[in-house]
Amino acid sequence: MLVFRQLFDPTSSTYTYLLGCSSTREALLIDPVFEQVRRDGALVAELGLTLSWTLDTHVHADHVTGAWLLKQRLGSRIALSAASGASGADRLLQDGDRIEFGRRALEVRSTPGHTSGCVTYVLDDESMAFTGDCLMIRGSGRTDFQQGDPRALYRSVRSRIFSLPESCLLYPAHDYRGLTVSSVVEEKTFNPRLGGEIAENDYVGYMKNLDLPHPKKIDEAVPANLRCGQPGNETKAPSEPTWAPLRFTFGGIWEVEPPWLEENLAKVRVVDVREPSEFIGPLGHIQGATLVPLGELAARAKELPKDKPIVAVCRAGSRSAQATTILQKAGFTDIANLPGGMLRWRAEGRSVEGGAI
Repeated sequence: MLVFRQLFDPTSSTYTYLLGCSSTREALLIDPVFEQVRRDGALVAELGLTLSWTLDTHVHADHVTGAWLLKQRLGSRIALSAASGASGADRLLQDGDRIEFGRRALEVRSTPGHTSGCVTYVLDDESMAFTGDCLMIRGSGRTDFQQGDPRALYRSVRSRIFSLPESCLLYPAHDYRGLTVSSVVEEKTFNPRLGGEIAENDYVGYMKNLDLPHPKKIDEAVPANLRCGQPGNETKAPSEPTWAPLRFTFGGIWEVEPPWLEENLAKVRVVDVREPSEFIGPLGHIQGATLVPLGELAARAKELPKDKPIVAVCRAGSRSAQATTILQKAGFTDIANLPGGMLRWRAEGRSVEGGAI
């Protein structure tokens, strides 16, 4: 069985793909985005996976890869095409190489044209292929910069991708219309640039007359990606909170564990977002907690001092997770949720004020 998730970065319209072996729990990420490293790391942890590799389909011009940052945080290795010209990779890939993750593997197919270092990753049973910016859904990558070559791209698609089984699902690195997946037979039949009876000269003429704007982030992204995403003057690594040993969830919430909170109550402000009847009810409340019901929190957020980090708590952890989002929008930065809420707090025998014995 294959663990598979398709993730999206709305700023650059980039798809990142997580693939894992369900037997060994080894996994890899294709085309990770620098700003989404927290999200991707949280998902890897929540699914019980170990990230072995990050793979880039090419040196991107519209976003900075998350490969280097993921290596620092999770210990994953970096791989991309030897023809990319990038430095800092643990493995430089050649056409025909295999990247194994547990009992599964990807085959590397050289598919230049968008850039000279573009590759397509094909799953071992040829049921899925990750085409980067070479072949997109009803389109293709541009060929007017970074060693772009429309003739090379046409031949790459026709010989290396359209030769896969027609049922093979195709997953691009980008889509700007909300499309998520295609197949070989669909693109062979319906792709207006590369499908049907379109000849090489037809494609070359089409691509030479696109008149596309210069990529907005190319001057930042390309130098960073030639270092596999290692920050330089143009890129800064996102800082991590240091006020507590927090965990970032795939849902985008910082969480703090009950043992740390109980030992550090004087260092934080606990905001209980339950209703008043719950606050004084059987579960009781954490010592020193401030009651602000969730429905009033947005309007009353300005009443809360910003001298200490805030830990939000409710009955089971759901309302308090929403509270962290509300507080963030209100300008608070050091915020965390107490997962499991008062139910977990009481179940673990931690001290409360009020409540039933």
